[in-house]
Amino acid sequence: MSSQESIIIIGGGLAGCEAAWQLLRHEHPVTLYEMKPSVFSPAHRSAHLAELVCSNSLRSNAIENAVGLLKEEMRMLNSLIMEAAAATAVPAGKALAVNRNQFSLYIEERLLTQKKIKIIREEIREVPAHRIVIIATGPLTSNALSASITNLTGSNYLYFYDAISPIIEGESINFDRVFRSSRYDSDGGDYINCPMEKDEYEKFWIALKEGEDVPLRHFEEAKYFAGCLPVEHLARSGKDTLIFGPMKPVGLTNPKTGKQPYAVVQLRQEDREGILFNMVGFQTKLTWPEQRRVFRMIPSLENAEFVRHGSIHRNTFINSPALLNNALQLRTNNMIFFAGQITGVEGYVESAAMGLIAGLNASCVLSGRKNVPPPHTTAIGALLHYITHADHKTFQPMNVNFGFFPPLARKIRKKDRGLHYAYRALRALKEWQDNAGLSHQNPAALSS
Repeated sequence: MSSQESIIIIGGGLAGCEAAWQLLRHEHPVTLYEMKPSVFSPAHRSAHLAELVCSNSLRSNAIENAVGLLKEEMRMLNSLIMEAAAATAVPAGKALAVNRNQFSLYIEERLLTQKKIKIIREEIREVPAHRIVIIATGPLTSNALSASITNLTGSNYLYFYDAISPIIEGESINFDRVFRSSRYDSDGGDYINCPMEKDEYEKFWIALKEGEDVPLRHFEEAKYFAGCLPVEHLARSGKDTLIFGPMKPVGLTNPKTGKQPYAVVQLRQEDREGILFNMVGFQTKLTWPEQRRVFRMIPSLENAEFVRHGSIHRNTFINSPALLNNALQLRTNNMIFFAGQITGVEGYVESAAMGLIAGLNASCVLSGRKNVPPPHTTAIGALLHYITHADHKTFQPMNVNFGFFPPLARKIRKKDRGLHYAYRALRALKEWQDNAGLSHQNPAALSS
């Protein structure tokens, strides 16, 4: 493909706009397709690009927080989304919040001032062939385009419903109360089991069934597949339902008592290092405060720190570890890139970050440069590594978190680790930019 042939970007959300901006900065022409205002998804209301649907908050701005670090890295990489957020910010303490309408208008106006962009307001129903294409259509991709993506990826790799269980920091588990075993396995096993006595279970069951749910959004329906019913929905259907479902103790013997527990909550290790653990079968619609309150009633999880809260919602995403290389290209067709939430990241910031990387990677292809991903020690590199290297059998969308990062070289107090991760990441990103010949803005953390 000629470097002067327009790159097609499908989707004018945060990821698509960021990908377009990175390509334009490197002098590549872009054709951006956005189906609004001729066609709206159930979630969208504004006709403008980069619409924030659910919140005006882009979460923490502190670099000792993983998402705050991710934003600082994006600033170093001249992110349009971060530029717009700074220009339209409203007071929100340590969080970054914006005026949603001004934010969208700023991004749209900045793109429209560029000479090499063409914005076409119509729905693309099929992925174009024989062109470099970045698919950044988000979690509510239209049915027609979803069918086209299914043809590209295979029906087993595209998901339309997101049932997520909470993930807990391993260090916050009380290991004095648990035992490791798989069902009917007397020699240890792959699961950490949190046993419960009858009275503990009954108190937990009452709290769970009475817990406060997240209200449905205007575009959602209360439809759940049998295999991903919310755990509180199961609890409300009967006192013993959980004991025959995700909390069944059958085949598990607690070596500390020699008996089968009355009920058990199983935790599955999420990463090779054993930093993160998934609450098996605990997909939920409880509010985040309620998840913390109720799930900390489980013996051994009384001090649980949640890296990711549970959720169930409509979400189109691909099984990226099975489909994409570390440049976000489809392994079976390197002309096609994916970006944003459809790759299996959660959150506006993470979505924009993957748009940024997809744009830079497409620019590398067009310029004939070697494509080297950002280091795994950076927030962008860690997030990219997660979505392209996680276990494809259990892959689920996640927000960026320090559990994705390689461990620090030495033991650091927990409250200080965030800053150490950040300093390491920002230095690594600067070195990567210098080696790649990419211009950067000086990060505040390194200039102080």
